[in-house]
Amino acid sequence: MRAVIPAAGIGKRLRPHTLNVPKVMINLAGKRLIGHVLEAVESAGVTSVSVIVGYKGEQVEEYVNRFYSHMRLDFPYQAERKGLGHAVLQGLEDKEEGVLILLGDTVFDVDFNNFVNSGENAIAVVKVDDPRRFGVAEIDSKKRIERLVEKPEVPKSDLALAGMYYLKDQRVLKAAIEKLIADDIKTRGEYQLTDALQLMLESGAEILAVEINGWYDCGTKESLLDSHRFLLDHTLSANHAKDTIIHPPVFIHPEAKVVNSVIGPNVTIDKRADVCGAILTETIVGKDSVIKNMILSHSLIGDHSIVENQVRAVNVGDYSELKLN
Repeated sequence: MRAVIPAAGIGKRLRPHTLNVPKVMINLAGKRLIGHVLEAVESAGVTSVSVIVGYKGEQVEEYVNRFYSHMRLDFPYQAERKGLGHAVLQGLEDKEEGVLILLGDTVFDVDFNNFVNSGENAIAVVKVDDPRRFGVAEIDSKKRIERLVEKPEVPKSDLALAGMYYLKDQRVLKAAIEKLIADDIKTRGEYQLTDALQLMLESGAEILAVEINGWYDCGTKESLLDSHRFLLDHTLSANHAKDTIIHPPVFIHPEAKVVNSVIGPNVTIDKRADVCGAILTETIVGKDSVIKNMILSHSLIGDHSIVENQVRAVNVGDYSELKLN
């Protein structure tokens, strides 16, 4: 079985952390985000993967080739960002073969084997408070999808598409996306995967809605830290620290230097980082960074950064109030 993983996004909402690396290359729990996704699809029996690249795609290609070369890999380039449907099309083949589609910037809490081995077309869904932000599935009593709508203004369902799809015959999806493009059918200015799947439904395809435990979109700082917390809970802690108190789960790279600190819970410290005299919780520290004499919580520290306390000279008058956050 093959998989298609769109990973061409710029990650604007995560800047400045995505100025030098694509979003899927951010380190979570000791592994790049794209690495977690690839290991998930491999657990489902996938042996062939198309990773759709764009922004700084050479970094993604180099990393994936280095650590996942035992899989059959290719890296279609999405030169123009024309929507998720357009991105997925770059990786589809004219073969009567099943395909698993998984967003490269999303972490899933799901049994992948059960998802792909049901023998049916399936879309992962999850209940959300505000469905207007997502593609939405309207289902019948047997959990079969009756209608799919991309970001509806008045949702008739609270089941959001979670970004994971299994199609028994990728040729059918390929034809649907090609029809979208040929007829120039767009939603919000883009060729949407949701609209292509709706065309499949209108042509008689049956698609099952599979409600999953949870999914973690890594598009913002807050959601990235949520994903980080989930991954650490499902990863063996790795601790390499001296004279330091550890509150697991944490991941400290063997090449990092951590001394006289309190680390955790939910902290990743990447290779060659230097942490001394710090208290860190809910924080990701990038490679080659220096953290000294700081208390940090719910923080993202990029690669090659220096964060340390400073000596300040302060001159304030009577009845003044000074707050240093």
